[in-house]
Amino acid sequence: MMPDPHGEEPRPCAASRTMRPDLGLAKPGRLDVFSYSHLYDYMSQLDVRLPRYQQLRDDLAAQINRRDLRPGDLIPSEAELSARYGVAVGTVRKAIDQLVSEGVLERQQGRGTYVRRARFNSSLFRFFRFHSESGERRIPQSRILRRKVVAAPSAVASALRIPEGEPVISLSRLRLIEDQPLLSEEIWLQKSRFEAVLAIDTADFGDLLYPLYEERCGQVVVSADEILSVESATDMQARLLRLKKGAPLIVIERLAFDLERRPIEWRRSRGPATRFRYHVEIR
Repeated sequence: MMPDPHGEEPRPCAASRTMRPDLGLAKPGRLDVFSYSHLYDYMSQLDVRLPRYQQLRDDLAAQINRRDLRPGDLIPSEAELSARYGVAVGTVRKAIDQLVSEGVLERQQGRGTYVRRARFNSSLFRFFRFHSESGERRIPQSRILRRKVVAAPSAVASALRIPEGEPVISLSRLRLIEDQPLLSEEIWLQKSRFEAVLAIDTADFGDLLYPLYEERCGQVVVSADEILSVESATDMQARLLRLKKGAPLIVIERLAFDLERRPIEWRRSRGPATRFRYHVEIR
């Protein structure tokens, strides 16, 4: 794999469908707390045009997106879900298979099926070489250079699918290893979803942002689209990365999505082309 400039891998997920109503789940309980008196009423309200397994898949996904079910939670057995939802075990298995294939759930042999934890570091080395002087692979340190609220420019508004001028949080971040700058990043977040970010001391952000989004804002990144391009370093970028003006930079534009395929973060990461590498496994 190639180093991921972000050091944060979203949970892979196919494009999601509209979430279904809660199937009788008592709030704020988990899937093991059901209100059976409402279960079949809710089942009758689901879109009957969808196959039953798809309805079940969508409801489980909605519970995960609402965080009724959290990463690491064990979900009930197929037999238990079959009884609770009033569907065949094969229907339950097909719904779970779909969520497993999307990377939302994972089966553990002999233990059961769990809500998958995001693996924030596994794609760290996808695009750039991040090594210490000793050759050890390292997660780059993060230094927030600037945090402010601005009116969304047209490009940001278009990416996040919000009205132009809506308040967004703009972050400028530098990634370093052993105090050597490797990446400069510009990050935009919709203010209404990430208000809590403004109250956190920038020294407490940590090296990875996605866990922060989930823990403090309830926003979970599950997938992302990335575009790679090349440009020349401006005066400011050259100063930040300690390069000569005009040095070639690799630009990685990432748009991150939640489980319902709503864009929740847009970032541009720039790093020296001399550290860029490309690796892909083809099967």
